[in-house]
Amino acid sequence: MIVDAHFHCWRLARGDYGWLTPDLAPIHRDVGIEDWLHQARPLGVQGGVLVQAAPTEAETAFLLDEAERFEAVLGVVGWTDLLAGDAPERVARLAARPKLKALRPMLHDLPDPDWILQPALAPALQAMAAHGLVFDALIRPAHLPRMIELQRRHPTLQVVIDHGAKPDIAHAQWQPWADDLLCLARQTRAVCKLSGLLTEAGPRPARGAARTWAAQLLDSFGPQRLLWGSDWPVLELAASYRDWWSDVDALLAPLAAPERAAVLGENARRIYRL
Repeated sequence: MIVDAHFHCWRLARGDYGWLTPDLAPIHRDVGIEDWLHQARPLGVQGGVLVQAAPTEAETAFLLDEAERFEAVLGVVGWTDLLAGDAPERVARLAARPKLKALRPMLHDLPDPDWILQPALAPALQAMAAHGLVFDALIRPAHLPRMIELQRRHPTLQVVIDHGAKPDIAHAQWQPWADDLLCLARQTRAVCKLSGLLTEAGPRPARGAARTWAAQLLDSFGPQRLLWGSDWPVLELAASYRDWWSDVDALLAPLAAPERAAVLGENARRIYRL
């Protein structure tokens, strides 16, 4: 079963997508799950994980309600205020929704890279681990050492690194990203999404522009700890769904069939308990 481990939908009139401004013209429009299916199904994608795009519980409720309408949406990555006084109770309420599989603070938007390590977050993170929820880490390269420490403090919390930690491919950023990524893979049980890289390569990058960075993800985590995702429709800032699928298909071509199947769906099903 091919699973897109990372896609979005949104409705602009909801009003809580602070980052989604008119200057992002290619994606500044309403996007529904039907639109994702139109992109994904011709390529054989049978299911997907719908990921939050606004730091509000209202958007998470919206996504969960939308997901209930579509069998192909196998899980939802939501948001809650992990610093709230009642954060463990909030986590428990969300975990009671069958399709809620993970939570994601939008760390890449926060000015302090150490935000995730503050002691006040421990009760919420412990509650996530207790309820079997995944921690989706929307991070930049500077956060990678912090993820190692996070896993040391919370060894039972399943961490998924989104978009390979968003290296600045457009400016050929390699180090310390590559070494830090490898350290994270070797020292923790974190897994990583093979997603979002083309967007980091700049507007309309050349075909294969992200290949070296994608190969580093595969080399660092191996085919059993890598999850393919489209990051559609954000992907459209750089390329089409089919373009990214073709790049990934070429990257995975040397792998044995079971390893390809792991990256393209089985790992997502296992990690998110789909």
